[in-house]
Amino acid sequence: MTRGTGARHVYEVLRKEILTLQLKPGMPLDETSLAERFVMSRSPIREALVRLSADGLVDMLSNRSTLVAPVRLEEFPRYIEALDFLQRINTRLAAENRTDEDLELMVEKAKAFELAIEDRGHLLISETNRDFHMAIADAGRNPYLAQAYGRLLDDGRRILHLHMGFLQKSEKDNLLSPAHFDMIDAIREQDVLLADQLAHEHSRQFHDGFRSFMTADYTEDFEFDLGFDREDS
Repeated sequence: MTRGTGARHVYEVLRKEILTLQLKPGMPLDETSLAERFVMSRSPIREALVRLSADGLVDMLSNRSTLVAPVRLEEFPRYIEALDFLQRINTRLAAENRTDEDLELMVEKAKAFELAIEDRGHLLISETNRDFHMAIADAGRNPYLAQAYGRLLDDGRRILHLHMGFLQKSEKDNLLSPAHFDMIDAIREQDVLLADQLAHEHSRQFHDGFRSFMTADYTEDFEFDLGFDREDS
């Protein structure tokens, strides 16, 4: 393994495991244990952890311990505010600057998302959703806004995984809604205002879905069969 590829491999594996909640928020990441797991020295492990820290996915503490960063639910309103802004501006720019090749890629990614929904794999759903929105951002031709948007989409993948099961049970029709293709149509027609509106509605759908998950009442009436007659107790 050439110099630098070891750290990149560790980074990519741990990043995926954090985003999909295989590594839970607050879980310690011990360099020695990770070095044993990946069969390499601690130097590339630490390099990977530094990169993850720059992404906001781990917290490196002053005592040299490293923890998976928490999902800060109290900041969700601020997160949605930022996501909505970047989603709208990137979609507006895509409507202004898209090429035919951009549109073909958007359609390809939207179809991949639909197949992921049918497959019901949480990881694949979040990956293909991100890929679709990044195809839009790249079509906007502003790499700074696209990069910031990509960071927020990655942050949102952990939130999405938190309530993916709930969404699939209660809102499968919404997940399969034509929202992505509607956005593509607006971008194809270079209808900036409609593209903006659809992007905003998409942010609102994510917001409302998570709020429904957080306020869902999972309790149902049930009876325990204690296995004995109360009169004999």
